[in-house]
Parts: sequence; structure tokens; C-alpha cells
Amino acid sequence: MHTLLSNLKININEKIYLKDPESSALGKRIVENSILLIDEIGFDAYTFKKLGAKIGSNESSIYRYFESKHKLLIYLASWYWTWLEYQLVFTTNSIDDTTAKIDKAINILTRTTTVDSNFSHINEVILKRIVINEYSKSYLTKEVDNENKEGYFLVYKRLVTRLHDMILAIDSNYPYAFSLASTVIDGALHQHFLKDHFTTISDLKASDSPTNYFKDLVFKTLNITTNE
Repeated sequence: MHTLLSNLKININEKIYLKDPESSALGKRIVENSILLIDEIGFDAYTFKKLGAKIGSNESSIYRYFESKHKLLIYLASWYWTWLEYQLVFTTNSIDDTTAKIDKAINILTRTTTVDSNFSHINEVILKRIVINEYSKSYLTKEVDNENKEGYFLVYKRLVTRLHDMILAIDSNYPYAFSLASTVIDGALHQHFLKDHFTTISDLKASDSPTNYFKDLVFKTLNITTNE
């Protein structure tokens, strides 16, 4: 999988940006340092002016790539979901057993992220932390319906659909496959947030991932039995 991923380019909906940040050194610096700055001060306090000061570039040069910080957040989230989808597809594509397949999928979708050296300007660990803390701000807006029509959230929806299909492959009559799939994907982010910030209402330790919880949830819901 490492060899396959090293040859991949993360493709993001062109409507999200004005100029592809992957097309230039400045664009990559904008993305790389936006991740670091948002992680440091939070999305609400983040501005292109502050980013420009951090990278030694005019604020106007950043606006040539993104028309707003909202669009940049959607770009970062789309990058994360696309990267996660690549891992899911390449890891599960050759697995025929439906139980083994969904077991592996839950691992990928809920585990603690490690840095992927294939993308040197993206720190995936920090990016996931941003997705955990800030992703909801990309869609809890008045513009969400129009942006959805423009395909801004397509890759996230595609990821949910992939897990939905795995659920139906186990039980084609299960009536809440989309709800269960989105619960796993969104719920994993929420459980990571709880263990980091609301420790008194989390069953996880700081070094844990919520993987076992979501396996328990899905396997019991679908009446899956294992040999473990």
C-alpha cells in the first residue's frame, strides 16, 4: 500500500479553491502552515493576515488560492477525507470476507492517526486534530445546502457510502445502514475529542483509540460473530 499511496495525488473539488495549492511551493506552504496555525490558535482566531505574517507573504497572495478561510477549512477537511478514503480502499479492496472487511474498515476509520511520509507538507496527525476540533464549522453554516450541491462534501459522503455498502454486504435487510456508517465515522471524531478534553465522560485513556468500541457497536448491531 505504501508504494501505491506514494504515487497518488490528493484531488480536491476545484470549486473549493481559486488556484490549486498543490501547484506551487507557495500553495503548499499555505496549506502546511495553515494546519500548524489553526492547531495553535484555533480556527476562529485564524486569519489570512496572521498566516501571511507566519509565512512571510502578503495576505493578498493567500487570497489568490482561497477566497475565504471557510473555503480553506473545507479544503483541509476534504484533503483528510480523501486521504482516509485512499487508505480504506487500498486496504480493504482485496478482502473478500465481509466480516474481515468491515473489521479492517473500522480500524482505519477510527484509529489514532500517524504521520504519512508520502505527503511531506501535510502533518496528518495535526490535520486530524483540526478535523476533530473544527470540522463541524465547515458545514454548520447557512450556506451548507448550496455548498453541498456544489459537491464540497462529496468525498465525505462517498466515504460514508463505502462503509454503508460494507454494512449491507453483511445484512442486506438492515434498514439503517447510512445512519450506522455515519455514526462510526462522525462518532470516532467525537470520541477522540472526549478522551482529549472531557476525560470524565470518556472510557478511553489518552493513548487509546475508540476502535474497539465501534467494533462492539457494529458487530452487535449486525449480529456478527467472530472466532476471537
